[in-house]
Amino acid sequence: MNKLLFSLIFSAIFLFAPTFVVAASVMAPDALARTVTDEVVHILRTDKDLQAGNQKKARDLIETKIAPHFNFTSMTKLALGKNWSAANPEQRKALTGEFRALLVQTYTASLTLFKDQKIEYRPLKIAPDDNDVVVRSLVKSSGGGDPVQVDYGMEKTDEGWKVYNVKIGGISLVENYRGTFNTEIQKSGVDGLIKTLRDKNRALVAQTK
Repeated sequence: MNKLLFSLIFSAIFLFAPTFVVAASVMAPDALARTVTDEVVHILRTDKDLQAGNQKKARDLIETKIAPHFNFTSMTKLALGKNWSAANPEQRKALTGEFRALLVQTYTASLTLFKDQKIEYRPLKIAPDDNDVVVRSLVKSSGGGDPVQVDYGMEKTDEGWKVYNVKIGGISLVENYRGTFNTEIQKSGVDGLIKTLRDKNRALVAQTK
C-alpha cells in the first residue's frame, strides 16, 4: 500500500487540536472531518519540527492527537477476520495493542511528508439512528493527476464517531493485512502472530531512534 498516502489521510482528517475534542463526540462524521481539515493542514504545513523530519514529534502527534479517534479493536477484528474468534480475550488484547503499535510506527515517518494535497468530501446522507457510515472523499494533488478516492468506515461509539476502516481506491488498508495474518496463524498460531507483530514493532522503533 502507499504509506505516504495513508499517512497524510490518517493525519489530515483526524489530527485534532484540543479545541475539537469535545466537538468530536457530538458532530456528524462528515462535518467532523470537514471542520478539522483546514486546521490540521495548517499545522502540518507550518510546524518546522515536522517539516524537518522530527520522528519523535511525529510519533507523539499520532499517539496523542490521531490514534484516539480510531477504534483499533474493531480494526484488529476486521484484519483478523475469522481468526478473531480463535483468540481468547487476553490474545485479543495483545493483538489489538500490537496492531495499533504497528500502524502508528509504520506511518510515523511518512507524516512529515505531507505537502500540498487537497481533500474534498462527498455529501453524506445519514439518518438519526445510523451507527455505521462511510465518509467518502477525494484526495487531489496540486501537481495534477487523477484524484484518489478515499472512504472511511466510521462507527458511532459512546465516545463519538471513530474510524474502523480506510479504503483507498476501493482497497481496504485494514483487510489488506488479513492474508498475512492468516498465514502466520496457520503456521505459528495466534501467539506466533503476536510475537511476529511485537518483533516487527521493536524493529521499527529501533529504526526511528
